[in-house]
Amino acid sequence: MLMGIEDVEIRHLTTLRAVADEGSFIGAADVLGYSQAAISQQIAGLERAVGQSLFDRPGGPRPVTLTPAGRLLLGHAKAINARLALAGRELSDLVSGTAGRLRCGTFQSVSVQLLPELVREMREAAPNLDIHLVEQDTSESLVDLLLAGEIDVTFLEGPYQDPRLDLIELGADPFVVLLPKDSEYARLTKGRTFPTALLADAPMVGEHDCSTHERIDAGLRASGVTPRYVFRANDNGAMQGMVRAGLGPAVMPLLAVDTTDLGVVVKSLDPPIEPRVILIAIRKGANPLPAAERFVKIAKLECRKRLSRPARQGASVSEPSRPA
Repeated sequence: MLMGIEDVEIRHLTTLRAVADEGSFIGAADVLGYSQAAISQQIAGLERAVGQSLFDRPGGPRPVTLTPAGRLLLGHAKAINARLALAGRELSDLVSGTAGRLRCGTFQSVSVQLLPELVREMREAAPNLDIHLVEQDTSESLVDLLLAGEIDVTFLEGPYQDPRLDLIELGADPFVVLLPKDSEYARLTKGRTFPTALLADAPMVGEHDCSTHERIDAGLRASGVTPRYVFRANDNGAMQGMVRAGLGPAVMPLLAVDTTDLGVVVKSLDPPIEPRVILIAIRKGANPLPAAERFVKIAKLECRKRLSRPARQGASVSEPSRPA
């Protein structure tokens, strides 16, 4: 059966390097632990595959030397062996979770409020790990990327359920009201809470239609408030800026709010709107990257500091929601 270059195996290239380094078939046999006959057979098979003689064999005690074809092929053999060695190191790093690449799905408020500290801690634990963030506006988009293998782990806004995912609740994110600092609404209310009913006649800042917006509207209507929006945006900073400028109050998830902004007053709603749940997800049944597992553990620890306790244990159940 005729052989071609596609029939060359790694063992053939290893033998080529050994013979070239040692200058003899006997020396290569000693280094590789083969018989001299096995070395001769491998070189003969390699020469048939490439259709060229690879060594000049002067006979006697003089060393064998590479032909031009042998020198060319040896260069490729070294390159292939180097790439295999690199692959071995990268696989080792991948298994240890200390290097390689981690692709994380996220959304706006998590990117701003939670991820900086999480990424810092991951970098301390795995300084050679390349962390790549993919931000999307909807949970559905993030789930599609996760199931397609284009990201390794993702944050989601809940309540949310998908039988294809392992979902871990990180904590609850309550809805709060933002008031312009010098507004009548801020002056009329004292303490940390704001009567939800006072929003009935307020010109409000809100989001475009999305699941978070629908949840806010449903919560307001349950308190007898039909919201009237004078400005809409899906950018958290833009919404807060409009509140600061005095356009009116806004109801937002707490994670979406810059609480250091001295131009707004942030208060809890009374009665409250049921908080959203921050989740982290990996594909169910897949072998997760060790780096992804490490990231989930760090996220659980960090979110204990930043989020309220989950309202209930286990993954929450509801329709897919749109992160703020």
